[in-house]
Amino acid sequence: MGHAGLGRILVALIVGQICLHGCMTGVRMAAPLQALREGHAAWVVGVLMGLFAAAPIVLALQAGRLADRRGYHHPMRIAVALTVLGGAVALAVTWVPQWTFAAMCVAALLVGAGANVGLIAIQRTAGRHAADTTALKRVFSWLGLAPALANVIGPVIAGTLIDLGGFRAAYAVLLLLPLAALAWARRVPKEAPRLRPADGASLRAWDLLRTPGLRRLLAVNWLLSSSWDVHAFLVPVLGHERGFSASAIGLVLGVFALAVAAIRLAIPLIAQHLREGQVLAGCMLWTAGVFALYPLAATAWWMGVLAVALGLALGAVQPMIMTTLHQLTPAERHGEAIALRSMTINFSSALMPLLFGALGAAVGASALFWLMGAAVGAGSLPARRIAAPPLRT
Repeated sequence: MGHAGLGRILVALIVGQICLHGCMTGVRMAAPLQALREGHAAWVVGVLMGLFAAAPIVLALQAGRLADRRGYHHPMRIAVALTVLGGAVALAVTWVPQWTFAAMCVAALLVGAGANVGLIAIQRTAGRHAADTTALKRVFSWLGLAPALANVIGPVIAGTLIDLGGFRAAYAVLLLLPLAALAWARRVPKEAPRLRPADGASLRAWDLLRTPGLRRLLAVNWLLSSSWDVHAFLVPVLGHERGFSASAIGLVLGVFALAVAAIRLAIPLIAQHLREGQVLAGCMLWTAGVFALYPLAATAWWMGVLAVALGLALGAVQPMIMTTLHQLTPAERHGEAIALRSMTINFSSALMPLLFGALGAAVGASALFWLMGAAVGAGSLPARRIAAPPLRT
């Protein structure tokens, strides 16, 4: 496939992910706010936020198998239906506020499930249209911009419309976003359904963990994903301890996101010179060094500098992880492999903040930065041994 053809498909996939993820992030911002404004307890927010990640943990493997069997379009239609239905539930409850908590729990499950089903189908399809490892790194670098944009678009739409017209207007517009993803899906070529092999019934997703190198890759991915979580969790805590303003703390997190986007824009230009294991090990050592320095930053300016350094390291990780994942696993099981990765990330995002909170209360934010840095630094040793075979087809 030529560069122009791949570019058109990649744009359609990126827009599709932005639309699905943007709806999810918008609802994830609006639903807890609505519950709090209607007098629900603060613990309701924690439950709602957890439910957005609960459905992906439970349904990821089924979504991966479906993508492997049916290609892109069938899972994408299911993803859109789930996400729109979740938005419709959130919209409907604005007329019956006494059902807010129960309905928002349902909406969180539906929207979270839809966004994840779509993500797995999008990532699998993107990988299948890359001809070699250099193209894989470029594809996943561009695709990695989608969640960053969606994390801006969804909450901005929700917040603006809540202020202008209330929650009803916000949900009404948010549930239209996934329909745009369905329209753009027509630009992605259809894939013939795959027949199961004769012994297909004996294949289990967990058997993939026996693939040489895959468990090591998932462990490295978990450490790096936890680094994202600990940074997002501890920067406000450390900033509060230092007496920084809310805007200064927000700026630190903002420049981190900009650095992530910047490195993902740069990777396609240098992809042919990058080796996955070396990049992962280098990023882990770089992350460990940044975490060692973070507690020593006495000003918001220095925390911002460190946030940029961390964003450059962690932003380079996803393209390397996804490239290696596609090289290690059989093409007919890429969806399942992506689902296993999705499960580890969502499980970490759901549980690690609880662990961080307990450890932070016990040892303090500075010590937790150093502990996480030591763990990530130690993880660079197995990361160096990650070596992917040629791309499987």
